[in-house]
Amino acid sequence: MMIASAIGAAPGCEMDWRRIEWAKVHRTVRRLQVRIAKAVKEGRWNKAKALSWLLTHSFSGKAMAVKRVTANKGKNTPGVDRERWSTPEEKSKAVVSLQRKGYGPSPLRRVYIPKANGKTRPLGIPTMKDRAMQALHLLALEPIAETRADLNSYGFRRNRACQDAAEQLFCNLAKKASPEWVMDADITGCFDNISHEWLMKNIPMDKGVLGKWLRAGYMENRNWFPTEAGTPQGGIISPALANMTLDGMERRLRQYFGKAGSRQAKRNMVNIVRYADDFVITSATKEGLVKVEETVKEFLAERGLSLSPEKTRIVRIEDGFDFLGWNIRKYDGKLLIKPAKKNVQNFLHKCREIISESGAMSQGKLIGRLNPVITGWANYHASRVSKETFNRVDHEIWQALWKWAKRRHSNKGLKWIKDRYFKRFKDRNWVFSEDEHGEKTARRLVSAAATPIKRHAKIKGKANPFDPEWELYFEERESKAMKAILWGKTKRLWETQEGSCPICRQRLDTNYEWHVHHVEWKSYGGGDQITNLRLMHGNCHRQLHALYGSGELPAP
Repeated sequence: MMIASAIGAAPGCEMDWRRIEWAKVHRTVRRLQVRIAKAVKEGRWNKAKALSWLLTHSFSGKAMAVKRVTANKGKNTPGVDRERWSTPEEKSKAVVSLQRKGYGPSPLRRVYIPKANGKTRPLGIPTMKDRAMQALHLLALEPIAETRADLNSYGFRRNRACQDAAEQLFCNLAKKASPEWVMDADITGCFDNISHEWLMKNIPMDKGVLGKWLRAGYMENRNWFPTEAGTPQGGIISPALANMTLDGMERRLRQYFGKAGSRQAKRNMVNIVRYADDFVITSATKEGLVKVEETVKEFLAERGLSLSPEKTRIVRIEDGFDFLGWNIRKYDGKLLIKPAKKNVQNFLHKCREIISESGAMSQGKLIGRLNPVITGWANYHASRVSKETFNRVDHEIWQALWKWAKRRHSNKGLKWIKDRYFKRFKDRNWVFSEDEHGEKTARRLVSAAATPIKRHAKIKGKANPFDPEWELYFEERESKAMKAILWGKTKRLWETQEGSCPICRQRLDTNYEWHVHHVEWKSYGGGDQITNLRLMHGNCHRQLHALYGSGELPAP
């Protein structure tokens, strides 16, 4: 498209963020990542090391790293230096500043975030430069991590999700001849306790840079504290380091309890499903799980980790257990995966909190705050046995809204309150909705029960996003995911553009924000017809408008 060609920088010109050819940058990074994955697959570690060095010292790698940290949700959260990279000039300087020579990371800014159990979790916030350096080295480390990852590890990995872990558990436990015993395990402070010595010996990346990150320490109440162990939560590269630390657990279990498909494996029925530091291991007998627990403890001890006594338990599948917000249990021989009671209670608590804190907020604004929460929670559980739970939470939310409406108008009759706040829409009565903008444009509260239940198609364990053999497989999966969430003109644009951004030529997928661009601006008379619209990444959209604003592209 004409839009894409206008973005290219002229040869020999000074580096300008607004003129970076992102299509070329993405191609360069992708090509190097594919070559790294291939070298690791073939066991050519010197080749992988050389390619990683090339990627982390390339302009394309540095530009991609800065793009990532300035486009994600944490872009406005500064580190100890209080710096943010918000302007094109700052981003241009940032790309140039990413040099290994002389690099020294700043301490992390320590904050605490609440956990579901009432406790807090420490979070370390790096500076923008440290985040960009981590993102840069992650570009080279991720292909290695994906190629060596355990088949049934699903947390913090590209194209994998909680739903894949649940579906694998269903495969492991649903049959009549499936294992009857389960160990639901959790690691004590996984991120905070990983051995630095183990990381330095076993993580295949620049040891000098890794050592500096691990020893950077953190700032709390204006005091510096050293970090003797762990990789802090909050760093871009930390999830990959934690995953690589735990990778190999599945292979260790196969080594002791039988390789997949062997007679020994069929007899022991030992299977593992892991999501980050939470994992579930099955076995034919309780005694078998006791041996499994000993093997896992030995594996973790090598890495400075241990199982949490509070959160690790061995149960029969008939008694059930909670995992990733679901309760997994067999009822009269039939396995059902339902939303866990605690997860439902937390969701309802959040909804009631939004309603109680609304104060004098208008009905439309309250609906606008509740709808994303309800939709997100319902979509998470939409692939499980959730219809009954959806109906119950809809009723609980209705009760909270009815009390809210009566409290607002204590001097009015119940019929007046009902007519004011609750309408009939299609086949539904008592729909919480506003009527200020007419029937067609009125905001309505979404119903969790209206979310269709559709089984999730689990990702194949061996699928590697950096292996060209799996390219078509991932494109087809991403297309199905996008079609499920897009609608109206946005969906038509995505299909017309064959799922790619007209600026950078990369896939428009669920991992990145996207914006609808008017080719002829509305302020210049452009309309909302499909021929005047383009769907593009948020960063590409901002880059395009920056060029218009600077006068380098004529206004439409």
